[in-house]
Order: sequence, then C-alpha cells, then structure tokens
Amino acid sequence: MTTTPPLVNGRVIGLAHYAGRAVLESVLVRHGVTFQQSVALRAVVVSGPGPVDRARLAGDVSGSLKIPPAEADGVVDELIASGLLAPHEPSGVRITDAGREVHERSSAETGVISARIYSGIPAEDLAVAGRVLTLVTERADAELAATADAAPRGIRGGEHGAE
Repeated sequence: MTTTPPLVNGRVIGLAHYAGRAVLESVLVRHGVTFQQSVALRAVVVSGPGPVDRARLAGDVSGSLKIPPAEADGVVDELIASGLLAPHEPSGVRITDAGREVHERSSAETGVISARIYSGIPAEDLAVAGRVLTLVTERADAELAATADAAPRGIRGGEHGAE
C-alpha cells in the first residue's frame, strides 16, 4: 500500500514542532529548566562572550517565542533567580558557570537525539524543508506584524491574544 505524503501545512508543521518540543522538554526537565528558559539561555550563549543587554535579550525571547515582552522579561527574572544568569551593570545580564553547564549538557543530549531523528533524511530534502519553513516563518511574522499594526488600542501586546 502506498500513501501519498501530506503537503506541508500548518497542521503538519505544528505536529512536527510539538513532537520535537516534547522531546526537548523531556531533556530540559532533567536539567531544571523550561522551554522558554532554554530559549533565553541559548540567546545569551550565541550572542558571544560578555554581558547581554537585558532589554535586548527579553526582546529576542519575545520575538522568538511570540510572547509578550513582559512575559519574556519574567523568563529572564526566573533565570536570574535560579542562578543561571546574573545581573551585570548597568543594564545587562551574563550567563553563570551553572547556566553555561545546563546549556551545554542539555544541548549535547538533544544533539544526540536530533541526530537520530534526522538520520537518513537526504540533505537535499532537509535543504528544501529548511527553505520552505524559513519562508513560512517570514510570511507568518509579516502577517503577525500587520495584525498587530491593525489591532485597536488595548488589544496589542497579548492582552487579549488568541489561545
């Protein structure tokens, strides 16, 4: 019996996202961090050595996760409270040794799992999927921005966001 593979659409993308996220969260829970916190830690690590401007970090997390800036700022607070980030004067944060260790260990674990998940998928298929998903993300971000620009006052910023 042959089955026709589904065309990519929101459901297919969503199912892949949530399956991958569930795998990632099963690793993160062993390290005591949430998905949102892992996104923030990664943003600090990839920004390079030295402190990161806290407002920029919260903005990056907000933009990546499509969450309100105040929620992203709360994620930064959680990481500071847990000792994975530390404040750095005048308005920055820096990753602590504990934060770097959590990031490195969880990344190594998920790297092994990701290698198994992607094993055997031809490079050209991965390249096509990457191009398509990048384009879908760009278009969805543009739609989200247009929707936010058109929203009446009081509805922006996730105050009455759709579930």
